[in-house]
Amino acid sequence: MTTLLTYLLFGQVVSAQTPNVTVLVEEGIKDYDTGNFHNAVKHWEDALNQYKNNPAATAVINENLARAYQQIGENKAAIASLSAAIRDYGAVANIQQVGRMKSELAQVYSNLGQPRKAIALLCGQLADKSQKIECTLDSATQIATKYNDKIGQVAALGLLGEAYRLIGNYDQAIKYLHVAQQVYPAYDFLVLNSLGNAYKSRAQLRELQADSANKAGIYSKENEFTQQSIEDYNQAHQYFQKSAKLASDQKQTLAEMRGLLNLIQLGSQTNKNKVINDQEFNQTVNDALKVLELLPDSATKVYGAIDLAYLQSDAKGTSPFTYCPNKFILPNADVLSLLQKSVAASQKLQDNRLLSYSNGALGHFWECQPKQEPEALKYTQTAIVAADNKLSAKDSLYLWEWQAGRILDRQNRKEEAIASYQRAFDTLEDIRSDILTAERDVQFDFRDVVRPLYRTLAQSRLDLLGVGAMSTTGYAYADERRAKELSEVVKTIDALKLAELQNYFGNDCILSALNPKQVGELLKDNSVAFKNTGFLSSIILEGKTGMLLQLPNQSTKFKWIEDPNQQGKIVSSNILQQKIAEFRTGLVKGQEEFNYDTTTAAQLYDWIIRPFAEDIKPEKVKTLVFIQDGFLRSVPMAALYDSQQQKYLVETYAIATTPSLRLTTPKARDRSTQKALILGLTEKATIDGKTFDQLLAVPNEVSAVKSIFPNHTALIDENFSPENFDKTLDKTTYPIVHIASHAQFGIIPEDTFIVTGKNQKLTISQLENSLRNLTSKSDSVELLTLTACETAVGDDRATLGLAGVALQVGVKSAIASLWSVSDQSTSELVKTFYSNYRNAGMSIAEALQQAQIRMIHAKKLSSEGMNPSYDNPAYWAPMIAIGNWL
Repeated sequence: MTTLLTYLLFGQVVSAQTPNVTVLVEEGIKDYDTGNFHNAVKHWEDALNQYKNNPAATAVINENLARAYQQIGENKAAIASLSAAIRDYGAVANIQQVGRMKSELAQVYSNLGQPRKAIALLCGQLADKSQKIECTLDSATQIATKYNDKIGQVAALGLLGEAYRLIGNYDQAIKYLHVAQQVYPAYDFLVLNSLGNAYKSRAQLRELQADSANKAGIYSKENEFTQQSIEDYNQAHQYFQKSAKLASDQKQTLAEMRGLLNLIQLGSQTNKNKVINDQEFNQTVNDALKVLELLPDSATKVYGAIDLAYLQSDAKGTSPFTYCPNKFILPNADVLSLLQKSVAASQKLQDNRLLSYSNGALGHFWECQPKQEPEALKYTQTAIVAADNKLSAKDSLYLWEWQAGRILDRQNRKEEAIASYQRAFDTLEDIRSDILTAERDVQFDFRDVVRPLYRTLAQSRLDLLGVGAMSTTGYAYADERRAKELSEVVKTIDALKLAELQNYFGNDCILSALNPKQVGELLKDNSVAFKNTGFLSSIILEGKTGMLLQLPNQSTKFKWIEDPNQQGKIVSSNILQQKIAEFRTGLVKGQEEFNYDTTTAAQLYDWIIRPFAEDIKPEKVKTLVFIQDGFLRSVPMAALYDSQQQKYLVETYAIATTPSLRLTTPKARDRSTQKALILGLTEKATIDGKTFDQLLAVPNEVSAVKSIFPNHTALIDENFSPENFDKTLDKTTYPIVHIASHAQFGIIPEDTFIVTGKNQKLTISQLENSLRNLTSKSDSVELLTLTACETAVGDDRATLGLAGVALQVGVKSAIASLWSVSDQSTSELVKTFYSNYRNAGMSIAEALQQAQIRMIHAKKLSSEGMNPSYDNPAYWAPMIAIGNWL
């Protein structure tokens, strides 16, 4: 916990050296030391007003104020006070103290989920790819080094380590923390605790990488990552143990408690690996309970009591407040006692953040007891009021609003429940980007919190409208109330899709393209651009899946996916997922069959498209843009089959997909004189232990693209390297970037890359850096084409990476394959697509549609040299248009 680091290193509040200021300052110190932080603030604010022209005095007063503000959760005021202290200490040339204040300010930013701001104060710049870094002279680290301030050095290096951990650069974090260890061994217990956290975080990443390798079928890599994960967990265990022992020896009870809690969390999170055996785990819990009794009333005591209360042997996720535990480790009576003590301690401290968290935790305990809804609601509402007070705990407010919604739902107060869910959603939308990287007391995992909350809100609104029992004949929402509710459902679904993308890539890059207007407003404002375009959004909910149709200047239509052959019975999400998997398998293996079996494709058409047939008649709608959820992203809608008309969907409509309408700027461009950068790999390659076969069709594909774009640069095989790619883009603007090489999309961004020459790879982040760092917006890439993509089978996150690739790397549109087709058919498709794109004035979606239709008619075109088997969707369906479809 970074707060603990500077709190113990820099000690308590300090006295003023100016005699006539001393009285007010000392009064404040007395209050501060007895935990009366609000009174301390009043004294110091009075002192500040009296001596505002005396920087020697105001520097000390601002330093003290900052610490008091942090104690009562007033982080904005703490930032202002620390910034003023830096200014004042600078005015009196106390540069050593300037450095220390920069470290304290960095700590506040880290706690608020802004580690990059922290790094700027501590070092001045981020480490580069080689992990080499020289901190700037005015940074906290360099100031402490220059003045030989050992305590300042440990603080700055320790906080740098924490900040790098928060942005996911665990190797750099560990490096800084090891340096901090050497500086001042007296505070080793603090650094050891931070090292434990860094190794634990890296172990969790290694587990994810092992899972990704398993899904990609690279079992040697899976074993390697699993072993590294176990080693890192064991290292974390040792560091936490040493930290708690040293803190105990030095009578540092706050630090000891933090070390013990970290050990306990490690034990419960690594239950399957048994990093900590049962005997040690139970002993650590008992030790923590004893230390808790010795702690003064403080944030560590409040959070420690709650952490201990919610210990469970079968934890389902990172937040204990999103579900009811099957069984607490401690007896229920002890759990209740701990939670009541945490409420009492937070009341004494008068800290709204602590009041909110402790009351919410107690409310959740009662929520999970039978027939205790009134008691649960009482404490939950107290938590909401405290969190809402000056917005001091927005990062837990959404939890308690969501909790209140669940309790109200159980009391059958549906409209009030929806209002609570909506407030939780609004709060989470407001703070979600911070939480992506924040190390907070209310830490959570996306799958535990964001996804279920957003889906619960959407489902509650739909249930309230009574749309669950609708027939397949359809329902137009002319009623104003229904239209408003559906508009809110659309907003919720769209926000979920944005959140998923943001979570997958782990940064805010995609949001740079976000339109501030909601989907409904965009449909009105772009009625010309969206003319003849229909938008179909899916949402997968508990047990069922819904489809929303939006058309410009028309009311939204909604239908659950139903089976017309079973009297309109709703198709369960599990059955739908099985059918989608069957559909994809049939397409991938379709090359083995001369005639494609359209049975599953026809069944899915009847479930997904036919219910909207009257609304999307071809004379009115020419293009369908799909905004898909979950497993539905893994298949091409173009290959759905209308058994009545005996046509594939793409024969009637141009098809495109986008992760969110708010991330798409539909705008047609002049394509007559475009340059193309063509990148290709024809050789076999090995990356991270996985062999990528030779792409025999690439030479033909490259030749076809060259013939369409005479103004081109080609980097093939050994000339296609990450360095050459960068240099080439720096020299010239290329609106078209065509990559004919394996592109792997894993379940985490680290396993998402393009294979280049010499067994090298271009990662998604390198591709993003290259394309986003172009000199001006006018230089940006219009179209990125990836013709040999491979997505991890059976994982929604891999297809999410593919869906978001264009946005993440900063291009307007992408053409990409959902799986690799190792055949000359790709060059046939690509050549026709680019010809249409360049010459016929078609939209991107129409250019792809016409290229796919041409292949569907392959048997008729065999006299022109077309392979007759190319009419099979296995050859043409995998290619999809993503992003701007115009």
